[in-house]
Amino acid sequence: MLLVVSFKRFIYQAPLLLAVLAGAAGCNLQKDIDVELPVVPSQLVTECYLVPGEVPRLTVTESVPYLSSPQPSVPTDVTVVLTLPNGQQERLSFKPGQDKTNQKLYTHIGKTPLVARPGDTFSLDVRDTQGRHVTATATMPTRVPLDTVEWKFNDKAGEQRKAYLLAKFQDPAATADFYRFQIHKDSISKDSDRDFSLDDRLTNGQLITLGTSYRYSPADTLLVTLYHIDQSYYHFLESVQDARNANGNPFAQPAAIRSTVQGGVGVFTILSADRRTVILK
Repeated sequence: MLLVVSFKRFIYQAPLLLAVLAGAAGCNLQKDIDVELPVVPSQLVTECYLVPGEVPRLTVTESVPYLSSPQPSVPTDVTVVLTLPNGQQERLSFKPGQDKTNQKLYTHIGKTPLVARPGDTFSLDVRDTQGRHVTATATMPTRVPLDTVEWKFNDKAGEQRKAYLLAKFQDPAATADFYRFQIHKDSISKDSDRDFSLDDRLTNGQLITLGTSYRYSPADTLLVTLYHIDQSYYHFLESVQDARNANGNPFAQPAAIRSTVQGGVGVFTILSADRRTVILK
């Protein structure tokens, strides 16, 4: 009797269920929504990495709306002045070109190689005819040398024979320090094979070891670079990585770039580096 009643209840409810499903299938569940993006004034975007012994170079573009073309917008009415540690000012000329060493494009360039020592502070002033004004200061960190760069191959043969690489350096104990570590294959003009930033919160005053997996082949030429960087540049690098990870990811928290300049967007810093070139044998 119970089976009969249950079966009948199912029969009675089936037409209603089918009607609900049919109604849902007939409905248009898609709804287009127009989102009005706020109008954000265009800002000057400045990128400048001073390197001791090299002529100062700088790139100035301007920000564009998020959904616009990715083509960079280069303003031509920008004046760039670099103030040296002794107070002397050097005006960088608008001469767009490409750095032959790292293949990076620039818009402004100086005339003489930069003389910089640890502790020297430089100032940057960038302005255009629209009233936009970017300023920044940066102090050159001390050079932290690489102590050793070594590698070891696995026991496999042929194309499966690979090596890992270890780099060691001594962290200064008296200060909070920040680093950028890169490995390039063959040339620094190519994208780096390894690139990450770190601080010494857990390793202050210790011998720090950085390594890779088994990824390099016999006879590979590697350029291993350790940059001793300031805190503001470290936060800039971390924010850029966070923004890349969040871009296009609907589950990621939006990330803003932490610029090292005021009045615009971008970075101004002095690179203090130690580099080793090794051939894996």
